[in-house]
Amino acid sequence: MADKRFLGTGMKFPPQIDPATGRFVTVSGNRAVKESLYLILMTQTTERLVRPEFGSDIMSFTFMDTGTTVMSMFRRNITETILNQEPRISDVDVDMEFREKQGAIIISINYLVAATNSRENLVFPFYLDRGQSMEEEEEKRPEGYFDKAEEEKMEEEV
Repeated sequence: MADKRFLGTGMKFPPQIDPATGRFVTVSGNRAVKESLYLILMTQTTERLVRPEFGSDIMSFTFMDTGTTVMSMFRRNITETILNQEPRISDVDVDMEFREKQGAIIISINYLVAATNSRENLVFPFYLDRGQSMEEEEEKRPEGYFDKAEEEKMEEEV
């Protein structure tokens, strides 16, 4: 097995503390590359003062039309952003699936980690409209899931 130290080690996102050591949890290897891609997509360009070029412009597509032309522009924007900002990967292939009922585009990013020649993927849900009614939100919950208030109410009834 190849040595993957050259891919780097970084802090896990979102930041977590290891309860055993009291230190930040770190990731390395292919997982570090995947988390880097996630950070690139979730960071708005100019959001970081020290590195204003870091990040992506995908939030500008939030209320977009889901026609073929705009979706092609969106796909190209993601591909170029990733290739320009993540030097450890190549051969990026972006697939998108529009899910009208959920109001989301499921973005599947397949890429090649250049140094290890291994294929990886990242599935990224991009929500076009965050406004949803409570009924729609409750329909999405898995069976047997209760929020804290519902659990307390059930305990009082017993």
